[in-house]
Parts: sequence; structure tokens; C-alpha cells
Amino acid sequence: MQKETKRDKAKFLFDPGDRKLILAHIGFSFFAIFAGAIAGLLQGLQRTGFIELPASIGYYQLLTVHGVMMALIFTTFFIIGYLYSGVARTLGGSLPSGARTTAWTGYYLMVAGTVLATIEILTNDASVLYTFYAPLQADPLFYIGMALVVVGSWLSGFAIFAAYAKWRRANKGQPSPLFAYMAVATMVLWQICTIGVAIEVVFQLIPWSLGWIDKINVELSRTLFWYFGHPLVYFWLLPAYIFWYVNVPKIVGGKIFSDSLPRLTFVLFILYSIPVGFHHQLMEPGISSFWKFLQVVLTMIVVIPSLMTAFSMMATFELAGREKGATGLFGFFRKLPFRDARFFAAFAGMVIFIPAGAGGVINASYQLDQVVHNTLWITGHFHLTVASTVALTFFAITYSLFPALTGRRITPFINKLGIWHTIIWVLGMAFMSIPMHIVGLFGEPRRTAYTTYMDHPVVQTWEPYRKLIGIGSGLLFIGVLLFLFIALYMWFAAPRTEQLDEFPIGEVHDTGHRPPPILERWGVWIALTLILTLIAYTVPVMHIINHAPESAGVRSW
Repeated sequence: MQKETKRDKAKFLFDPGDRKLILAHIGFSFFAIFAGAIAGLLQGLQRTGFIELPASIGYYQLLTVHGVMMALIFTTFFIIGYLYSGVARTLGGSLPSGARTTAWTGYYLMVAGTVLATIEILTNDASVLYTFYAPLQADPLFYIGMALVVVGSWLSGFAIFAAYAKWRRANKGQPSPLFAYMAVATMVLWQICTIGVAIEVVFQLIPWSLGWIDKINVELSRTLFWYFGHPLVYFWLLPAYIFWYVNVPKIVGGKIFSDSLPRLTFVLFILYSIPVGFHHQLMEPGISSFWKFLQVVLTMIVVIPSLMTAFSMMATFELAGREKGATGLFGFFRKLPFRDARFFAAFAGMVIFIPAGAGGVINASYQLDQVVHNTLWITGHFHLTVASTVALTFFAITYSLFPALTGRRITPFINKLGIWHTIIWVLGMAFMSIPMHIVGLFGEPRRTAYTTYMDHPVVQTWEPYRKLIGIGSGLLFIGVLLFLFIALYMWFAAPRTEQLDEFPIGEVHDTGHRPPPILERWGVWIALTLILTLIAYTVPVMHIINHAPESAGVRSW
């Protein structure tokens, strides 16, 4: 009888239908991170000379598994599940039934697409990296599978938009809850940026891989991908920012510093993170230096909302600390709950984002990018952003969300294990990413399997750093296993409790100021984004269509 009471109490926090939907998405993301971690470990140990792969397993096959599973599948499923949780809790307590039906349809399409693409990768018919880079040509079923993932994610966005629209109709003139607003902004960015990769896959890659057309415009293909590829970074980051802005203030015992600033921040991310894909193509011919320069300028402007976020978080921490009696210039830091795994993991991600962001500025600088573009520096930078800042915050989200989903509490042992898991992850990333930056400056290339280059003296200077990278790969794999143990324990085995903590969603400081209504005029911001995108891409894309050479498919594996 007591157990039934606790189950009923657990169901109270989330509607049973929403709970199943959220857990389905996050649970599937766990399968993806596990598969991606295995591939990443084997790839890292092969690259650094610790192991020799059997002939039946290709290095680039592992690289594709790692990239697709970690960068596309794990992140997309986890983000959508997290957004559903916040939208359900802040827009009336549950998702509308119609929106939930749309959400489940999107989920099944994404799962089917993932399974289809994974089969093609495992049969070694799609070792084209997660970038789908032509002229490397995969089996058409791989491209069809990835197209299903994109279409399914669109339906997920429509479900969030439907819940938001219903709330707005019932609460005319009222600013929407901050979490819901940010969820809508995240999916608006996603819906716009995925148009590019959808065009590439449907109109170029699938007909080309089916043999309906003989050749593909390689420059156009890559341009369409990177139109999607850079906003993808912010699709990963914005949910982390949501957690920082909305959930962390509650965890630290404070309030959200401002209701308007984070809304403006997310609008700026939409405006300036989409039309900047050329800074990933600075070293490619066929694109005028003027258009590259224009998009580099827009890239640098994206730094502004990141700095606004840093200011807001520091203000939140200071206000919370002062309310607890902190004195001195930085005394409030001593009041932060560093022994709470939910905060410690997220804070570690915030700190790592400082060097990660600085590296991004270097990558987007035309002259500096010439030094590091095709080196392991880029791989190290990538792992500092998505695999550190984003991943650590996703771990913190899991620790914060699962008690509300499962009705099970975080025991002191699990909390301590979460702290150690974060430390292991940070150490693993330090061992791996810092040497990647160093050997990148020494000239070691990325996207290549391990090679000694006939024992050239220059290569010998890379060797000590390679060993550190291999050790880091092992630590990160241990980190994944530890995270999955914690998550599954919290899901199925942790003690049930009647004293459930609400999913921590912070309240805004009562300043008497309401967010400007213009921030909820989505038509205005979408129109401005499209105008900026047309300015940044129309002329160079027309030039690429008319002048870029075409290529037949290549299978290099």
C-alpha cells in the first residue's frame, strides 16, 4: 500500500503520458551515447597507437558511428526530451493531447531513421563521417534514415509550438513562462537551420546515391551542410543555457536575475548563429573572401549573447550568495552548492566554456584558421564545446530531472558518485582535448587514422601527446559508463520517496518590469533571420551553382 502511494505521488509531478514521452526520448539517447562511446574509445586508442583494429572494423567506420551517435542522435533525443519536460511543467502541467500525438509520431520517425542509418554504418556502407561530406558516397538508405531523423525532429518542434500557442491563446497579453519561451526559440532555430541539410539530403545526396544523377556539386553540398552545421552547435548549447538560466538559480537557492535578458539572448542567437556557416569553409575555394568576411563578422557578434549569459549567471550567483550572508568581493562563491552534483556538473561546464569559446574565436578568424583548420586543434575545440560544456550540463539535467520523473530520490551515495563522475569527465577531457590543441598547433591533421608518416622527425614530437589523448579517451569512456550507471540506478533502483523535490524551475526576481511584448513577436524575428540569411547566402550560392565543379561518388573505404 505504501509503494502505491509513492507511485501515485511520482505520477503527480508529470502527467503519465508526458512522463513516458520524456523517458522514451532520454532513454533512447542513453543507447546512443553508449554506442558512440564504444566507437570513440576504439577510434581514440587506434589513433594514438594503443591498439590495432581488426581488419573487419574500419577507423572511418568508427569515426562515423561516434560522430552520428554523439553529435546527432544523443543530443537530439536528449534535448527534445528535456524541452518537453519544461514545456509540460510550465504551460499548464501537461502537453495537449494533440501535441503529444505529434510528439510520439516524431519520436517513432526518429527511432526508425536512427536504426536504418545505424545498420548502414555497421555494414560499412556509410563511412562518410557525420558531416555527409561529398564526394564520399554512402548507401541511399543511410541518407534516407537521416532524413527521417530530421523530419521526426520537425514534428517534435511542432508539438512544442502547439503547446505554446494553446497557452498564449488562454493567457492573452501575458508573457509566456521563461522555460517555454526558450524551448520555442531553440526549436525555431532548429527548424530554420535544418532546412539546409534537408535540401542537401533530399535533392542532392539521395538522388546521387541512387544513381539518378551521375555527379554532385560538392561545394554546394558542403555549403548546405554548414548552413546547418554551425547552428547545430547552438542547438546543443541553448538547452544548456536554459538549464543555467532557469534551473540552476533554483538549485543554488536564488532567483533568476532577469526575465527579459535571457529572452533577448535567445533571440540574438537565432539572428546571428544561422547565417555564419562559411566560417567552417574559410579554407575552401569557390567562395568569395567578401562573403566569408561577412559571415565571420556575424560569427563574432554571436559572442555578445554568450557574454550576456555569463553576466546573468554571475549576477544570479552573487544575489543568491548575498541573500545567504556572503560578504566581500567574491564571498558569494563560498555559498554555492559545489557538493550538489546537479550544480557541480553544470558549473564545470560553464567554466570549460571559457576556453572553448576563446577557441571558437580563433577558429572563426580568417588568418588564424589557416594555421589550425585541418588539424587536431579543431577536434580538441569541438570536444571542449559539445563533449564538455554541453555534455556536463546534460548530466546535470539528468540528475535534476530524474527524481521528478521516476519518484526516486538522489541518495547521498549517488550524489557523491555524480561529483566523482564530473571530476573524471573533466580530467578525461583535459587529458584528451589539451594535447589535441597542442599537436594541432604542431600540425597533426584531423580526420585521418593513425600514421607514423615513415617516422618523420616532426611526427616524433607528437608522440607524447598522443599517449595522453589515448589515456583521456579511456577516462571519458569510464565517465560514460559511470553516468549510465547513475542514470539507470536513479531510473529503476533508487529508493522511492514521498518527499519528492519539484523539477527545479526558478522564479524571477520581482523587479516590476515585464519583458517587452516585441520579444514574443516570433514572426518579426523569423523574418529578420531569413533576411540576414538571404543576404549572407544568396549571391555566393548562386555563384556556386553556376561555377562549382561536380564530382562522381567516391568510396574510399
